[in-house]
Amino acid sequence: MGSAADRVTETTKAPIRKALRLSLLNTVVGKAGTFLTGIVLARLLTPQDFGLYAVAFVALIALLSLNELGVSLAIVRWPGDPERIRPTVTTISLVTSAVIYAACYVGAPLFTAAMDAPGATGIVRVLCLSVLVDGLTGPVAQLVNRDFKQGLRLLVDSTNLVVTTGLTVSLAVTGHGAWSLAVGQVTGNAVSSLVLFGLSRKWPRLGFDPSQARQLLAFGLPLAGASLLMIAMLNVDKVVTGRMLGAVALGLYVQAFNLASWPVNVFSLIVRRVSLAAFARVQEDPAERQTVFAKMAMVLAVPTLPVCAVLGLLAWPIVSTLYGHQWVGSSVALQYLALLGVVRVASELAYDFLVALGRSRVTMWLQAAWMVALLVFLPLGAYFLGIEGVAIAHAGVAVVLMLPAYAIAVMRTGISLRSLVAPLARPLLGTACMTAVILVVRWFTEPSFLQLLLGGTLGMLAYLPAVWPLRKVLRGGLRG
Repeated sequence: MGSAADRVTETTKAPIRKALRLSLLNTVVGKAGTFLTGIVLARLLTPQDFGLYAVAFVALIALLSLNELGVSLAIVRWPGDPERIRPTVTTISLVTSAVIYAACYVGAPLFTAAMDAPGATGIVRVLCLSVLVDGLTGPVAQLVNRDFKQGLRLLVDSTNLVVTTGLTVSLAVTGHGAWSLAVGQVTGNAVSSLVLFGLSRKWPRLGFDPSQARQLLAFGLPLAGASLLMIAMLNVDKVVTGRMLGAVALGLYVQAFNLASWPVNVFSLIVRRVSLAAFARVQEDPAERQTVFAKMAMVLAVPTLPVCAVLGLLAWPIVSTLYGHQWVGSSVALQYLALLGVVRVASELAYDFLVALGRSRVTMWLQAAWMVALLVFLPLGAYFLGIEGVAIAHAGVAVVLMLPAYAIAVMRTGISLRSLVAPLARPLLGTACMTAVILVVRWFTEPSFLQLLLGGTLGMLAYLPAVWPLRKVLRGGLRG
């Protein structure tokens, strides 16, 4: 029979393992649906349509980063009963979302003019209605995350997918262009929020406690600042591309960026839905948090590294096969943005770890440094090499500057260098073998579906032997 400490540890890990499995199912279903929808829409819409929508989406995610001043995440870390602070959190979220959307509505013409896309003004105003929905649902969604209720999230997100996809495709088929993307997204968000409230039986409750508000803002404002900087960092490339190269180039770049973001949107999202709560539960135990961090790093590295290698090395046949030849111009950016995908997965894990340990100010400074570097190098890349230069600059800053910076920040919390490197040894070895095989396939074949099939299949066969011994660890998730 195990000790009392072992039983407590197992009790802590059991809901994390279950949540990871449900989060995996949720993400696979959601992202598979989004992926297939993206293929359909790429053949119904033009790069110009995607460029106009991208302008609106840049505005939306910038607003969402500020929407509730970071206070809703405090629900996950709150040491007592989170229901005590939920009314205050909800009030702050609703007030800030209303103010932010009003500013968005008024400032939309100025923003789209600066992006050289005045035709996107109405789309910005419609899509950014999601800010109001997010302000209302954020506190309840964080309660669900705190309690590891990923089964409920599966139902909510599936509803969003069905509504968004059905309406977007219907509108695209009937010739509504970029508007189809905006209207479908807002409608899906609104309907799924009602499902969230109904299934959780937690409807928004308003209230305001000044002392709680001060604590929440002290926690949330640095986090909101870091979040805003992260959003700006991940979208300044789109601002530069749209402003300097036009809407068509922006549409091509966004398609490449979306493909390169798949490891983040799938693998990182699976872990992030539970990582903050998981790290928060072990924040007082240095040995246990090191173990949890190392295993999460391994879980992320095993699928992320080979997928990013395939995206980068087989960019041309991937784009032409999935989206058609009108989109092949995006492959020159995709081959470099795949490297950015690796760094984003690593940095988001580190971000959640640092936030859980109460080091949100560190994350803010890291994002600020990343942003400054991009402001220097992205315009140079766009000027000299177009969207390919933008991608090179973005990936170069991430790999050369930010990956080491995040590693240092994590090690300063007590995580050893060995704990950072050991989980990556086998995935890195397998990726090196995969890269060698794909390069040989590229040498003997022309860019085509055949090259994609051979490179992907033979590359994966070269990768699997290196990571096969890790299967028990991966199957066990966070088992001790």
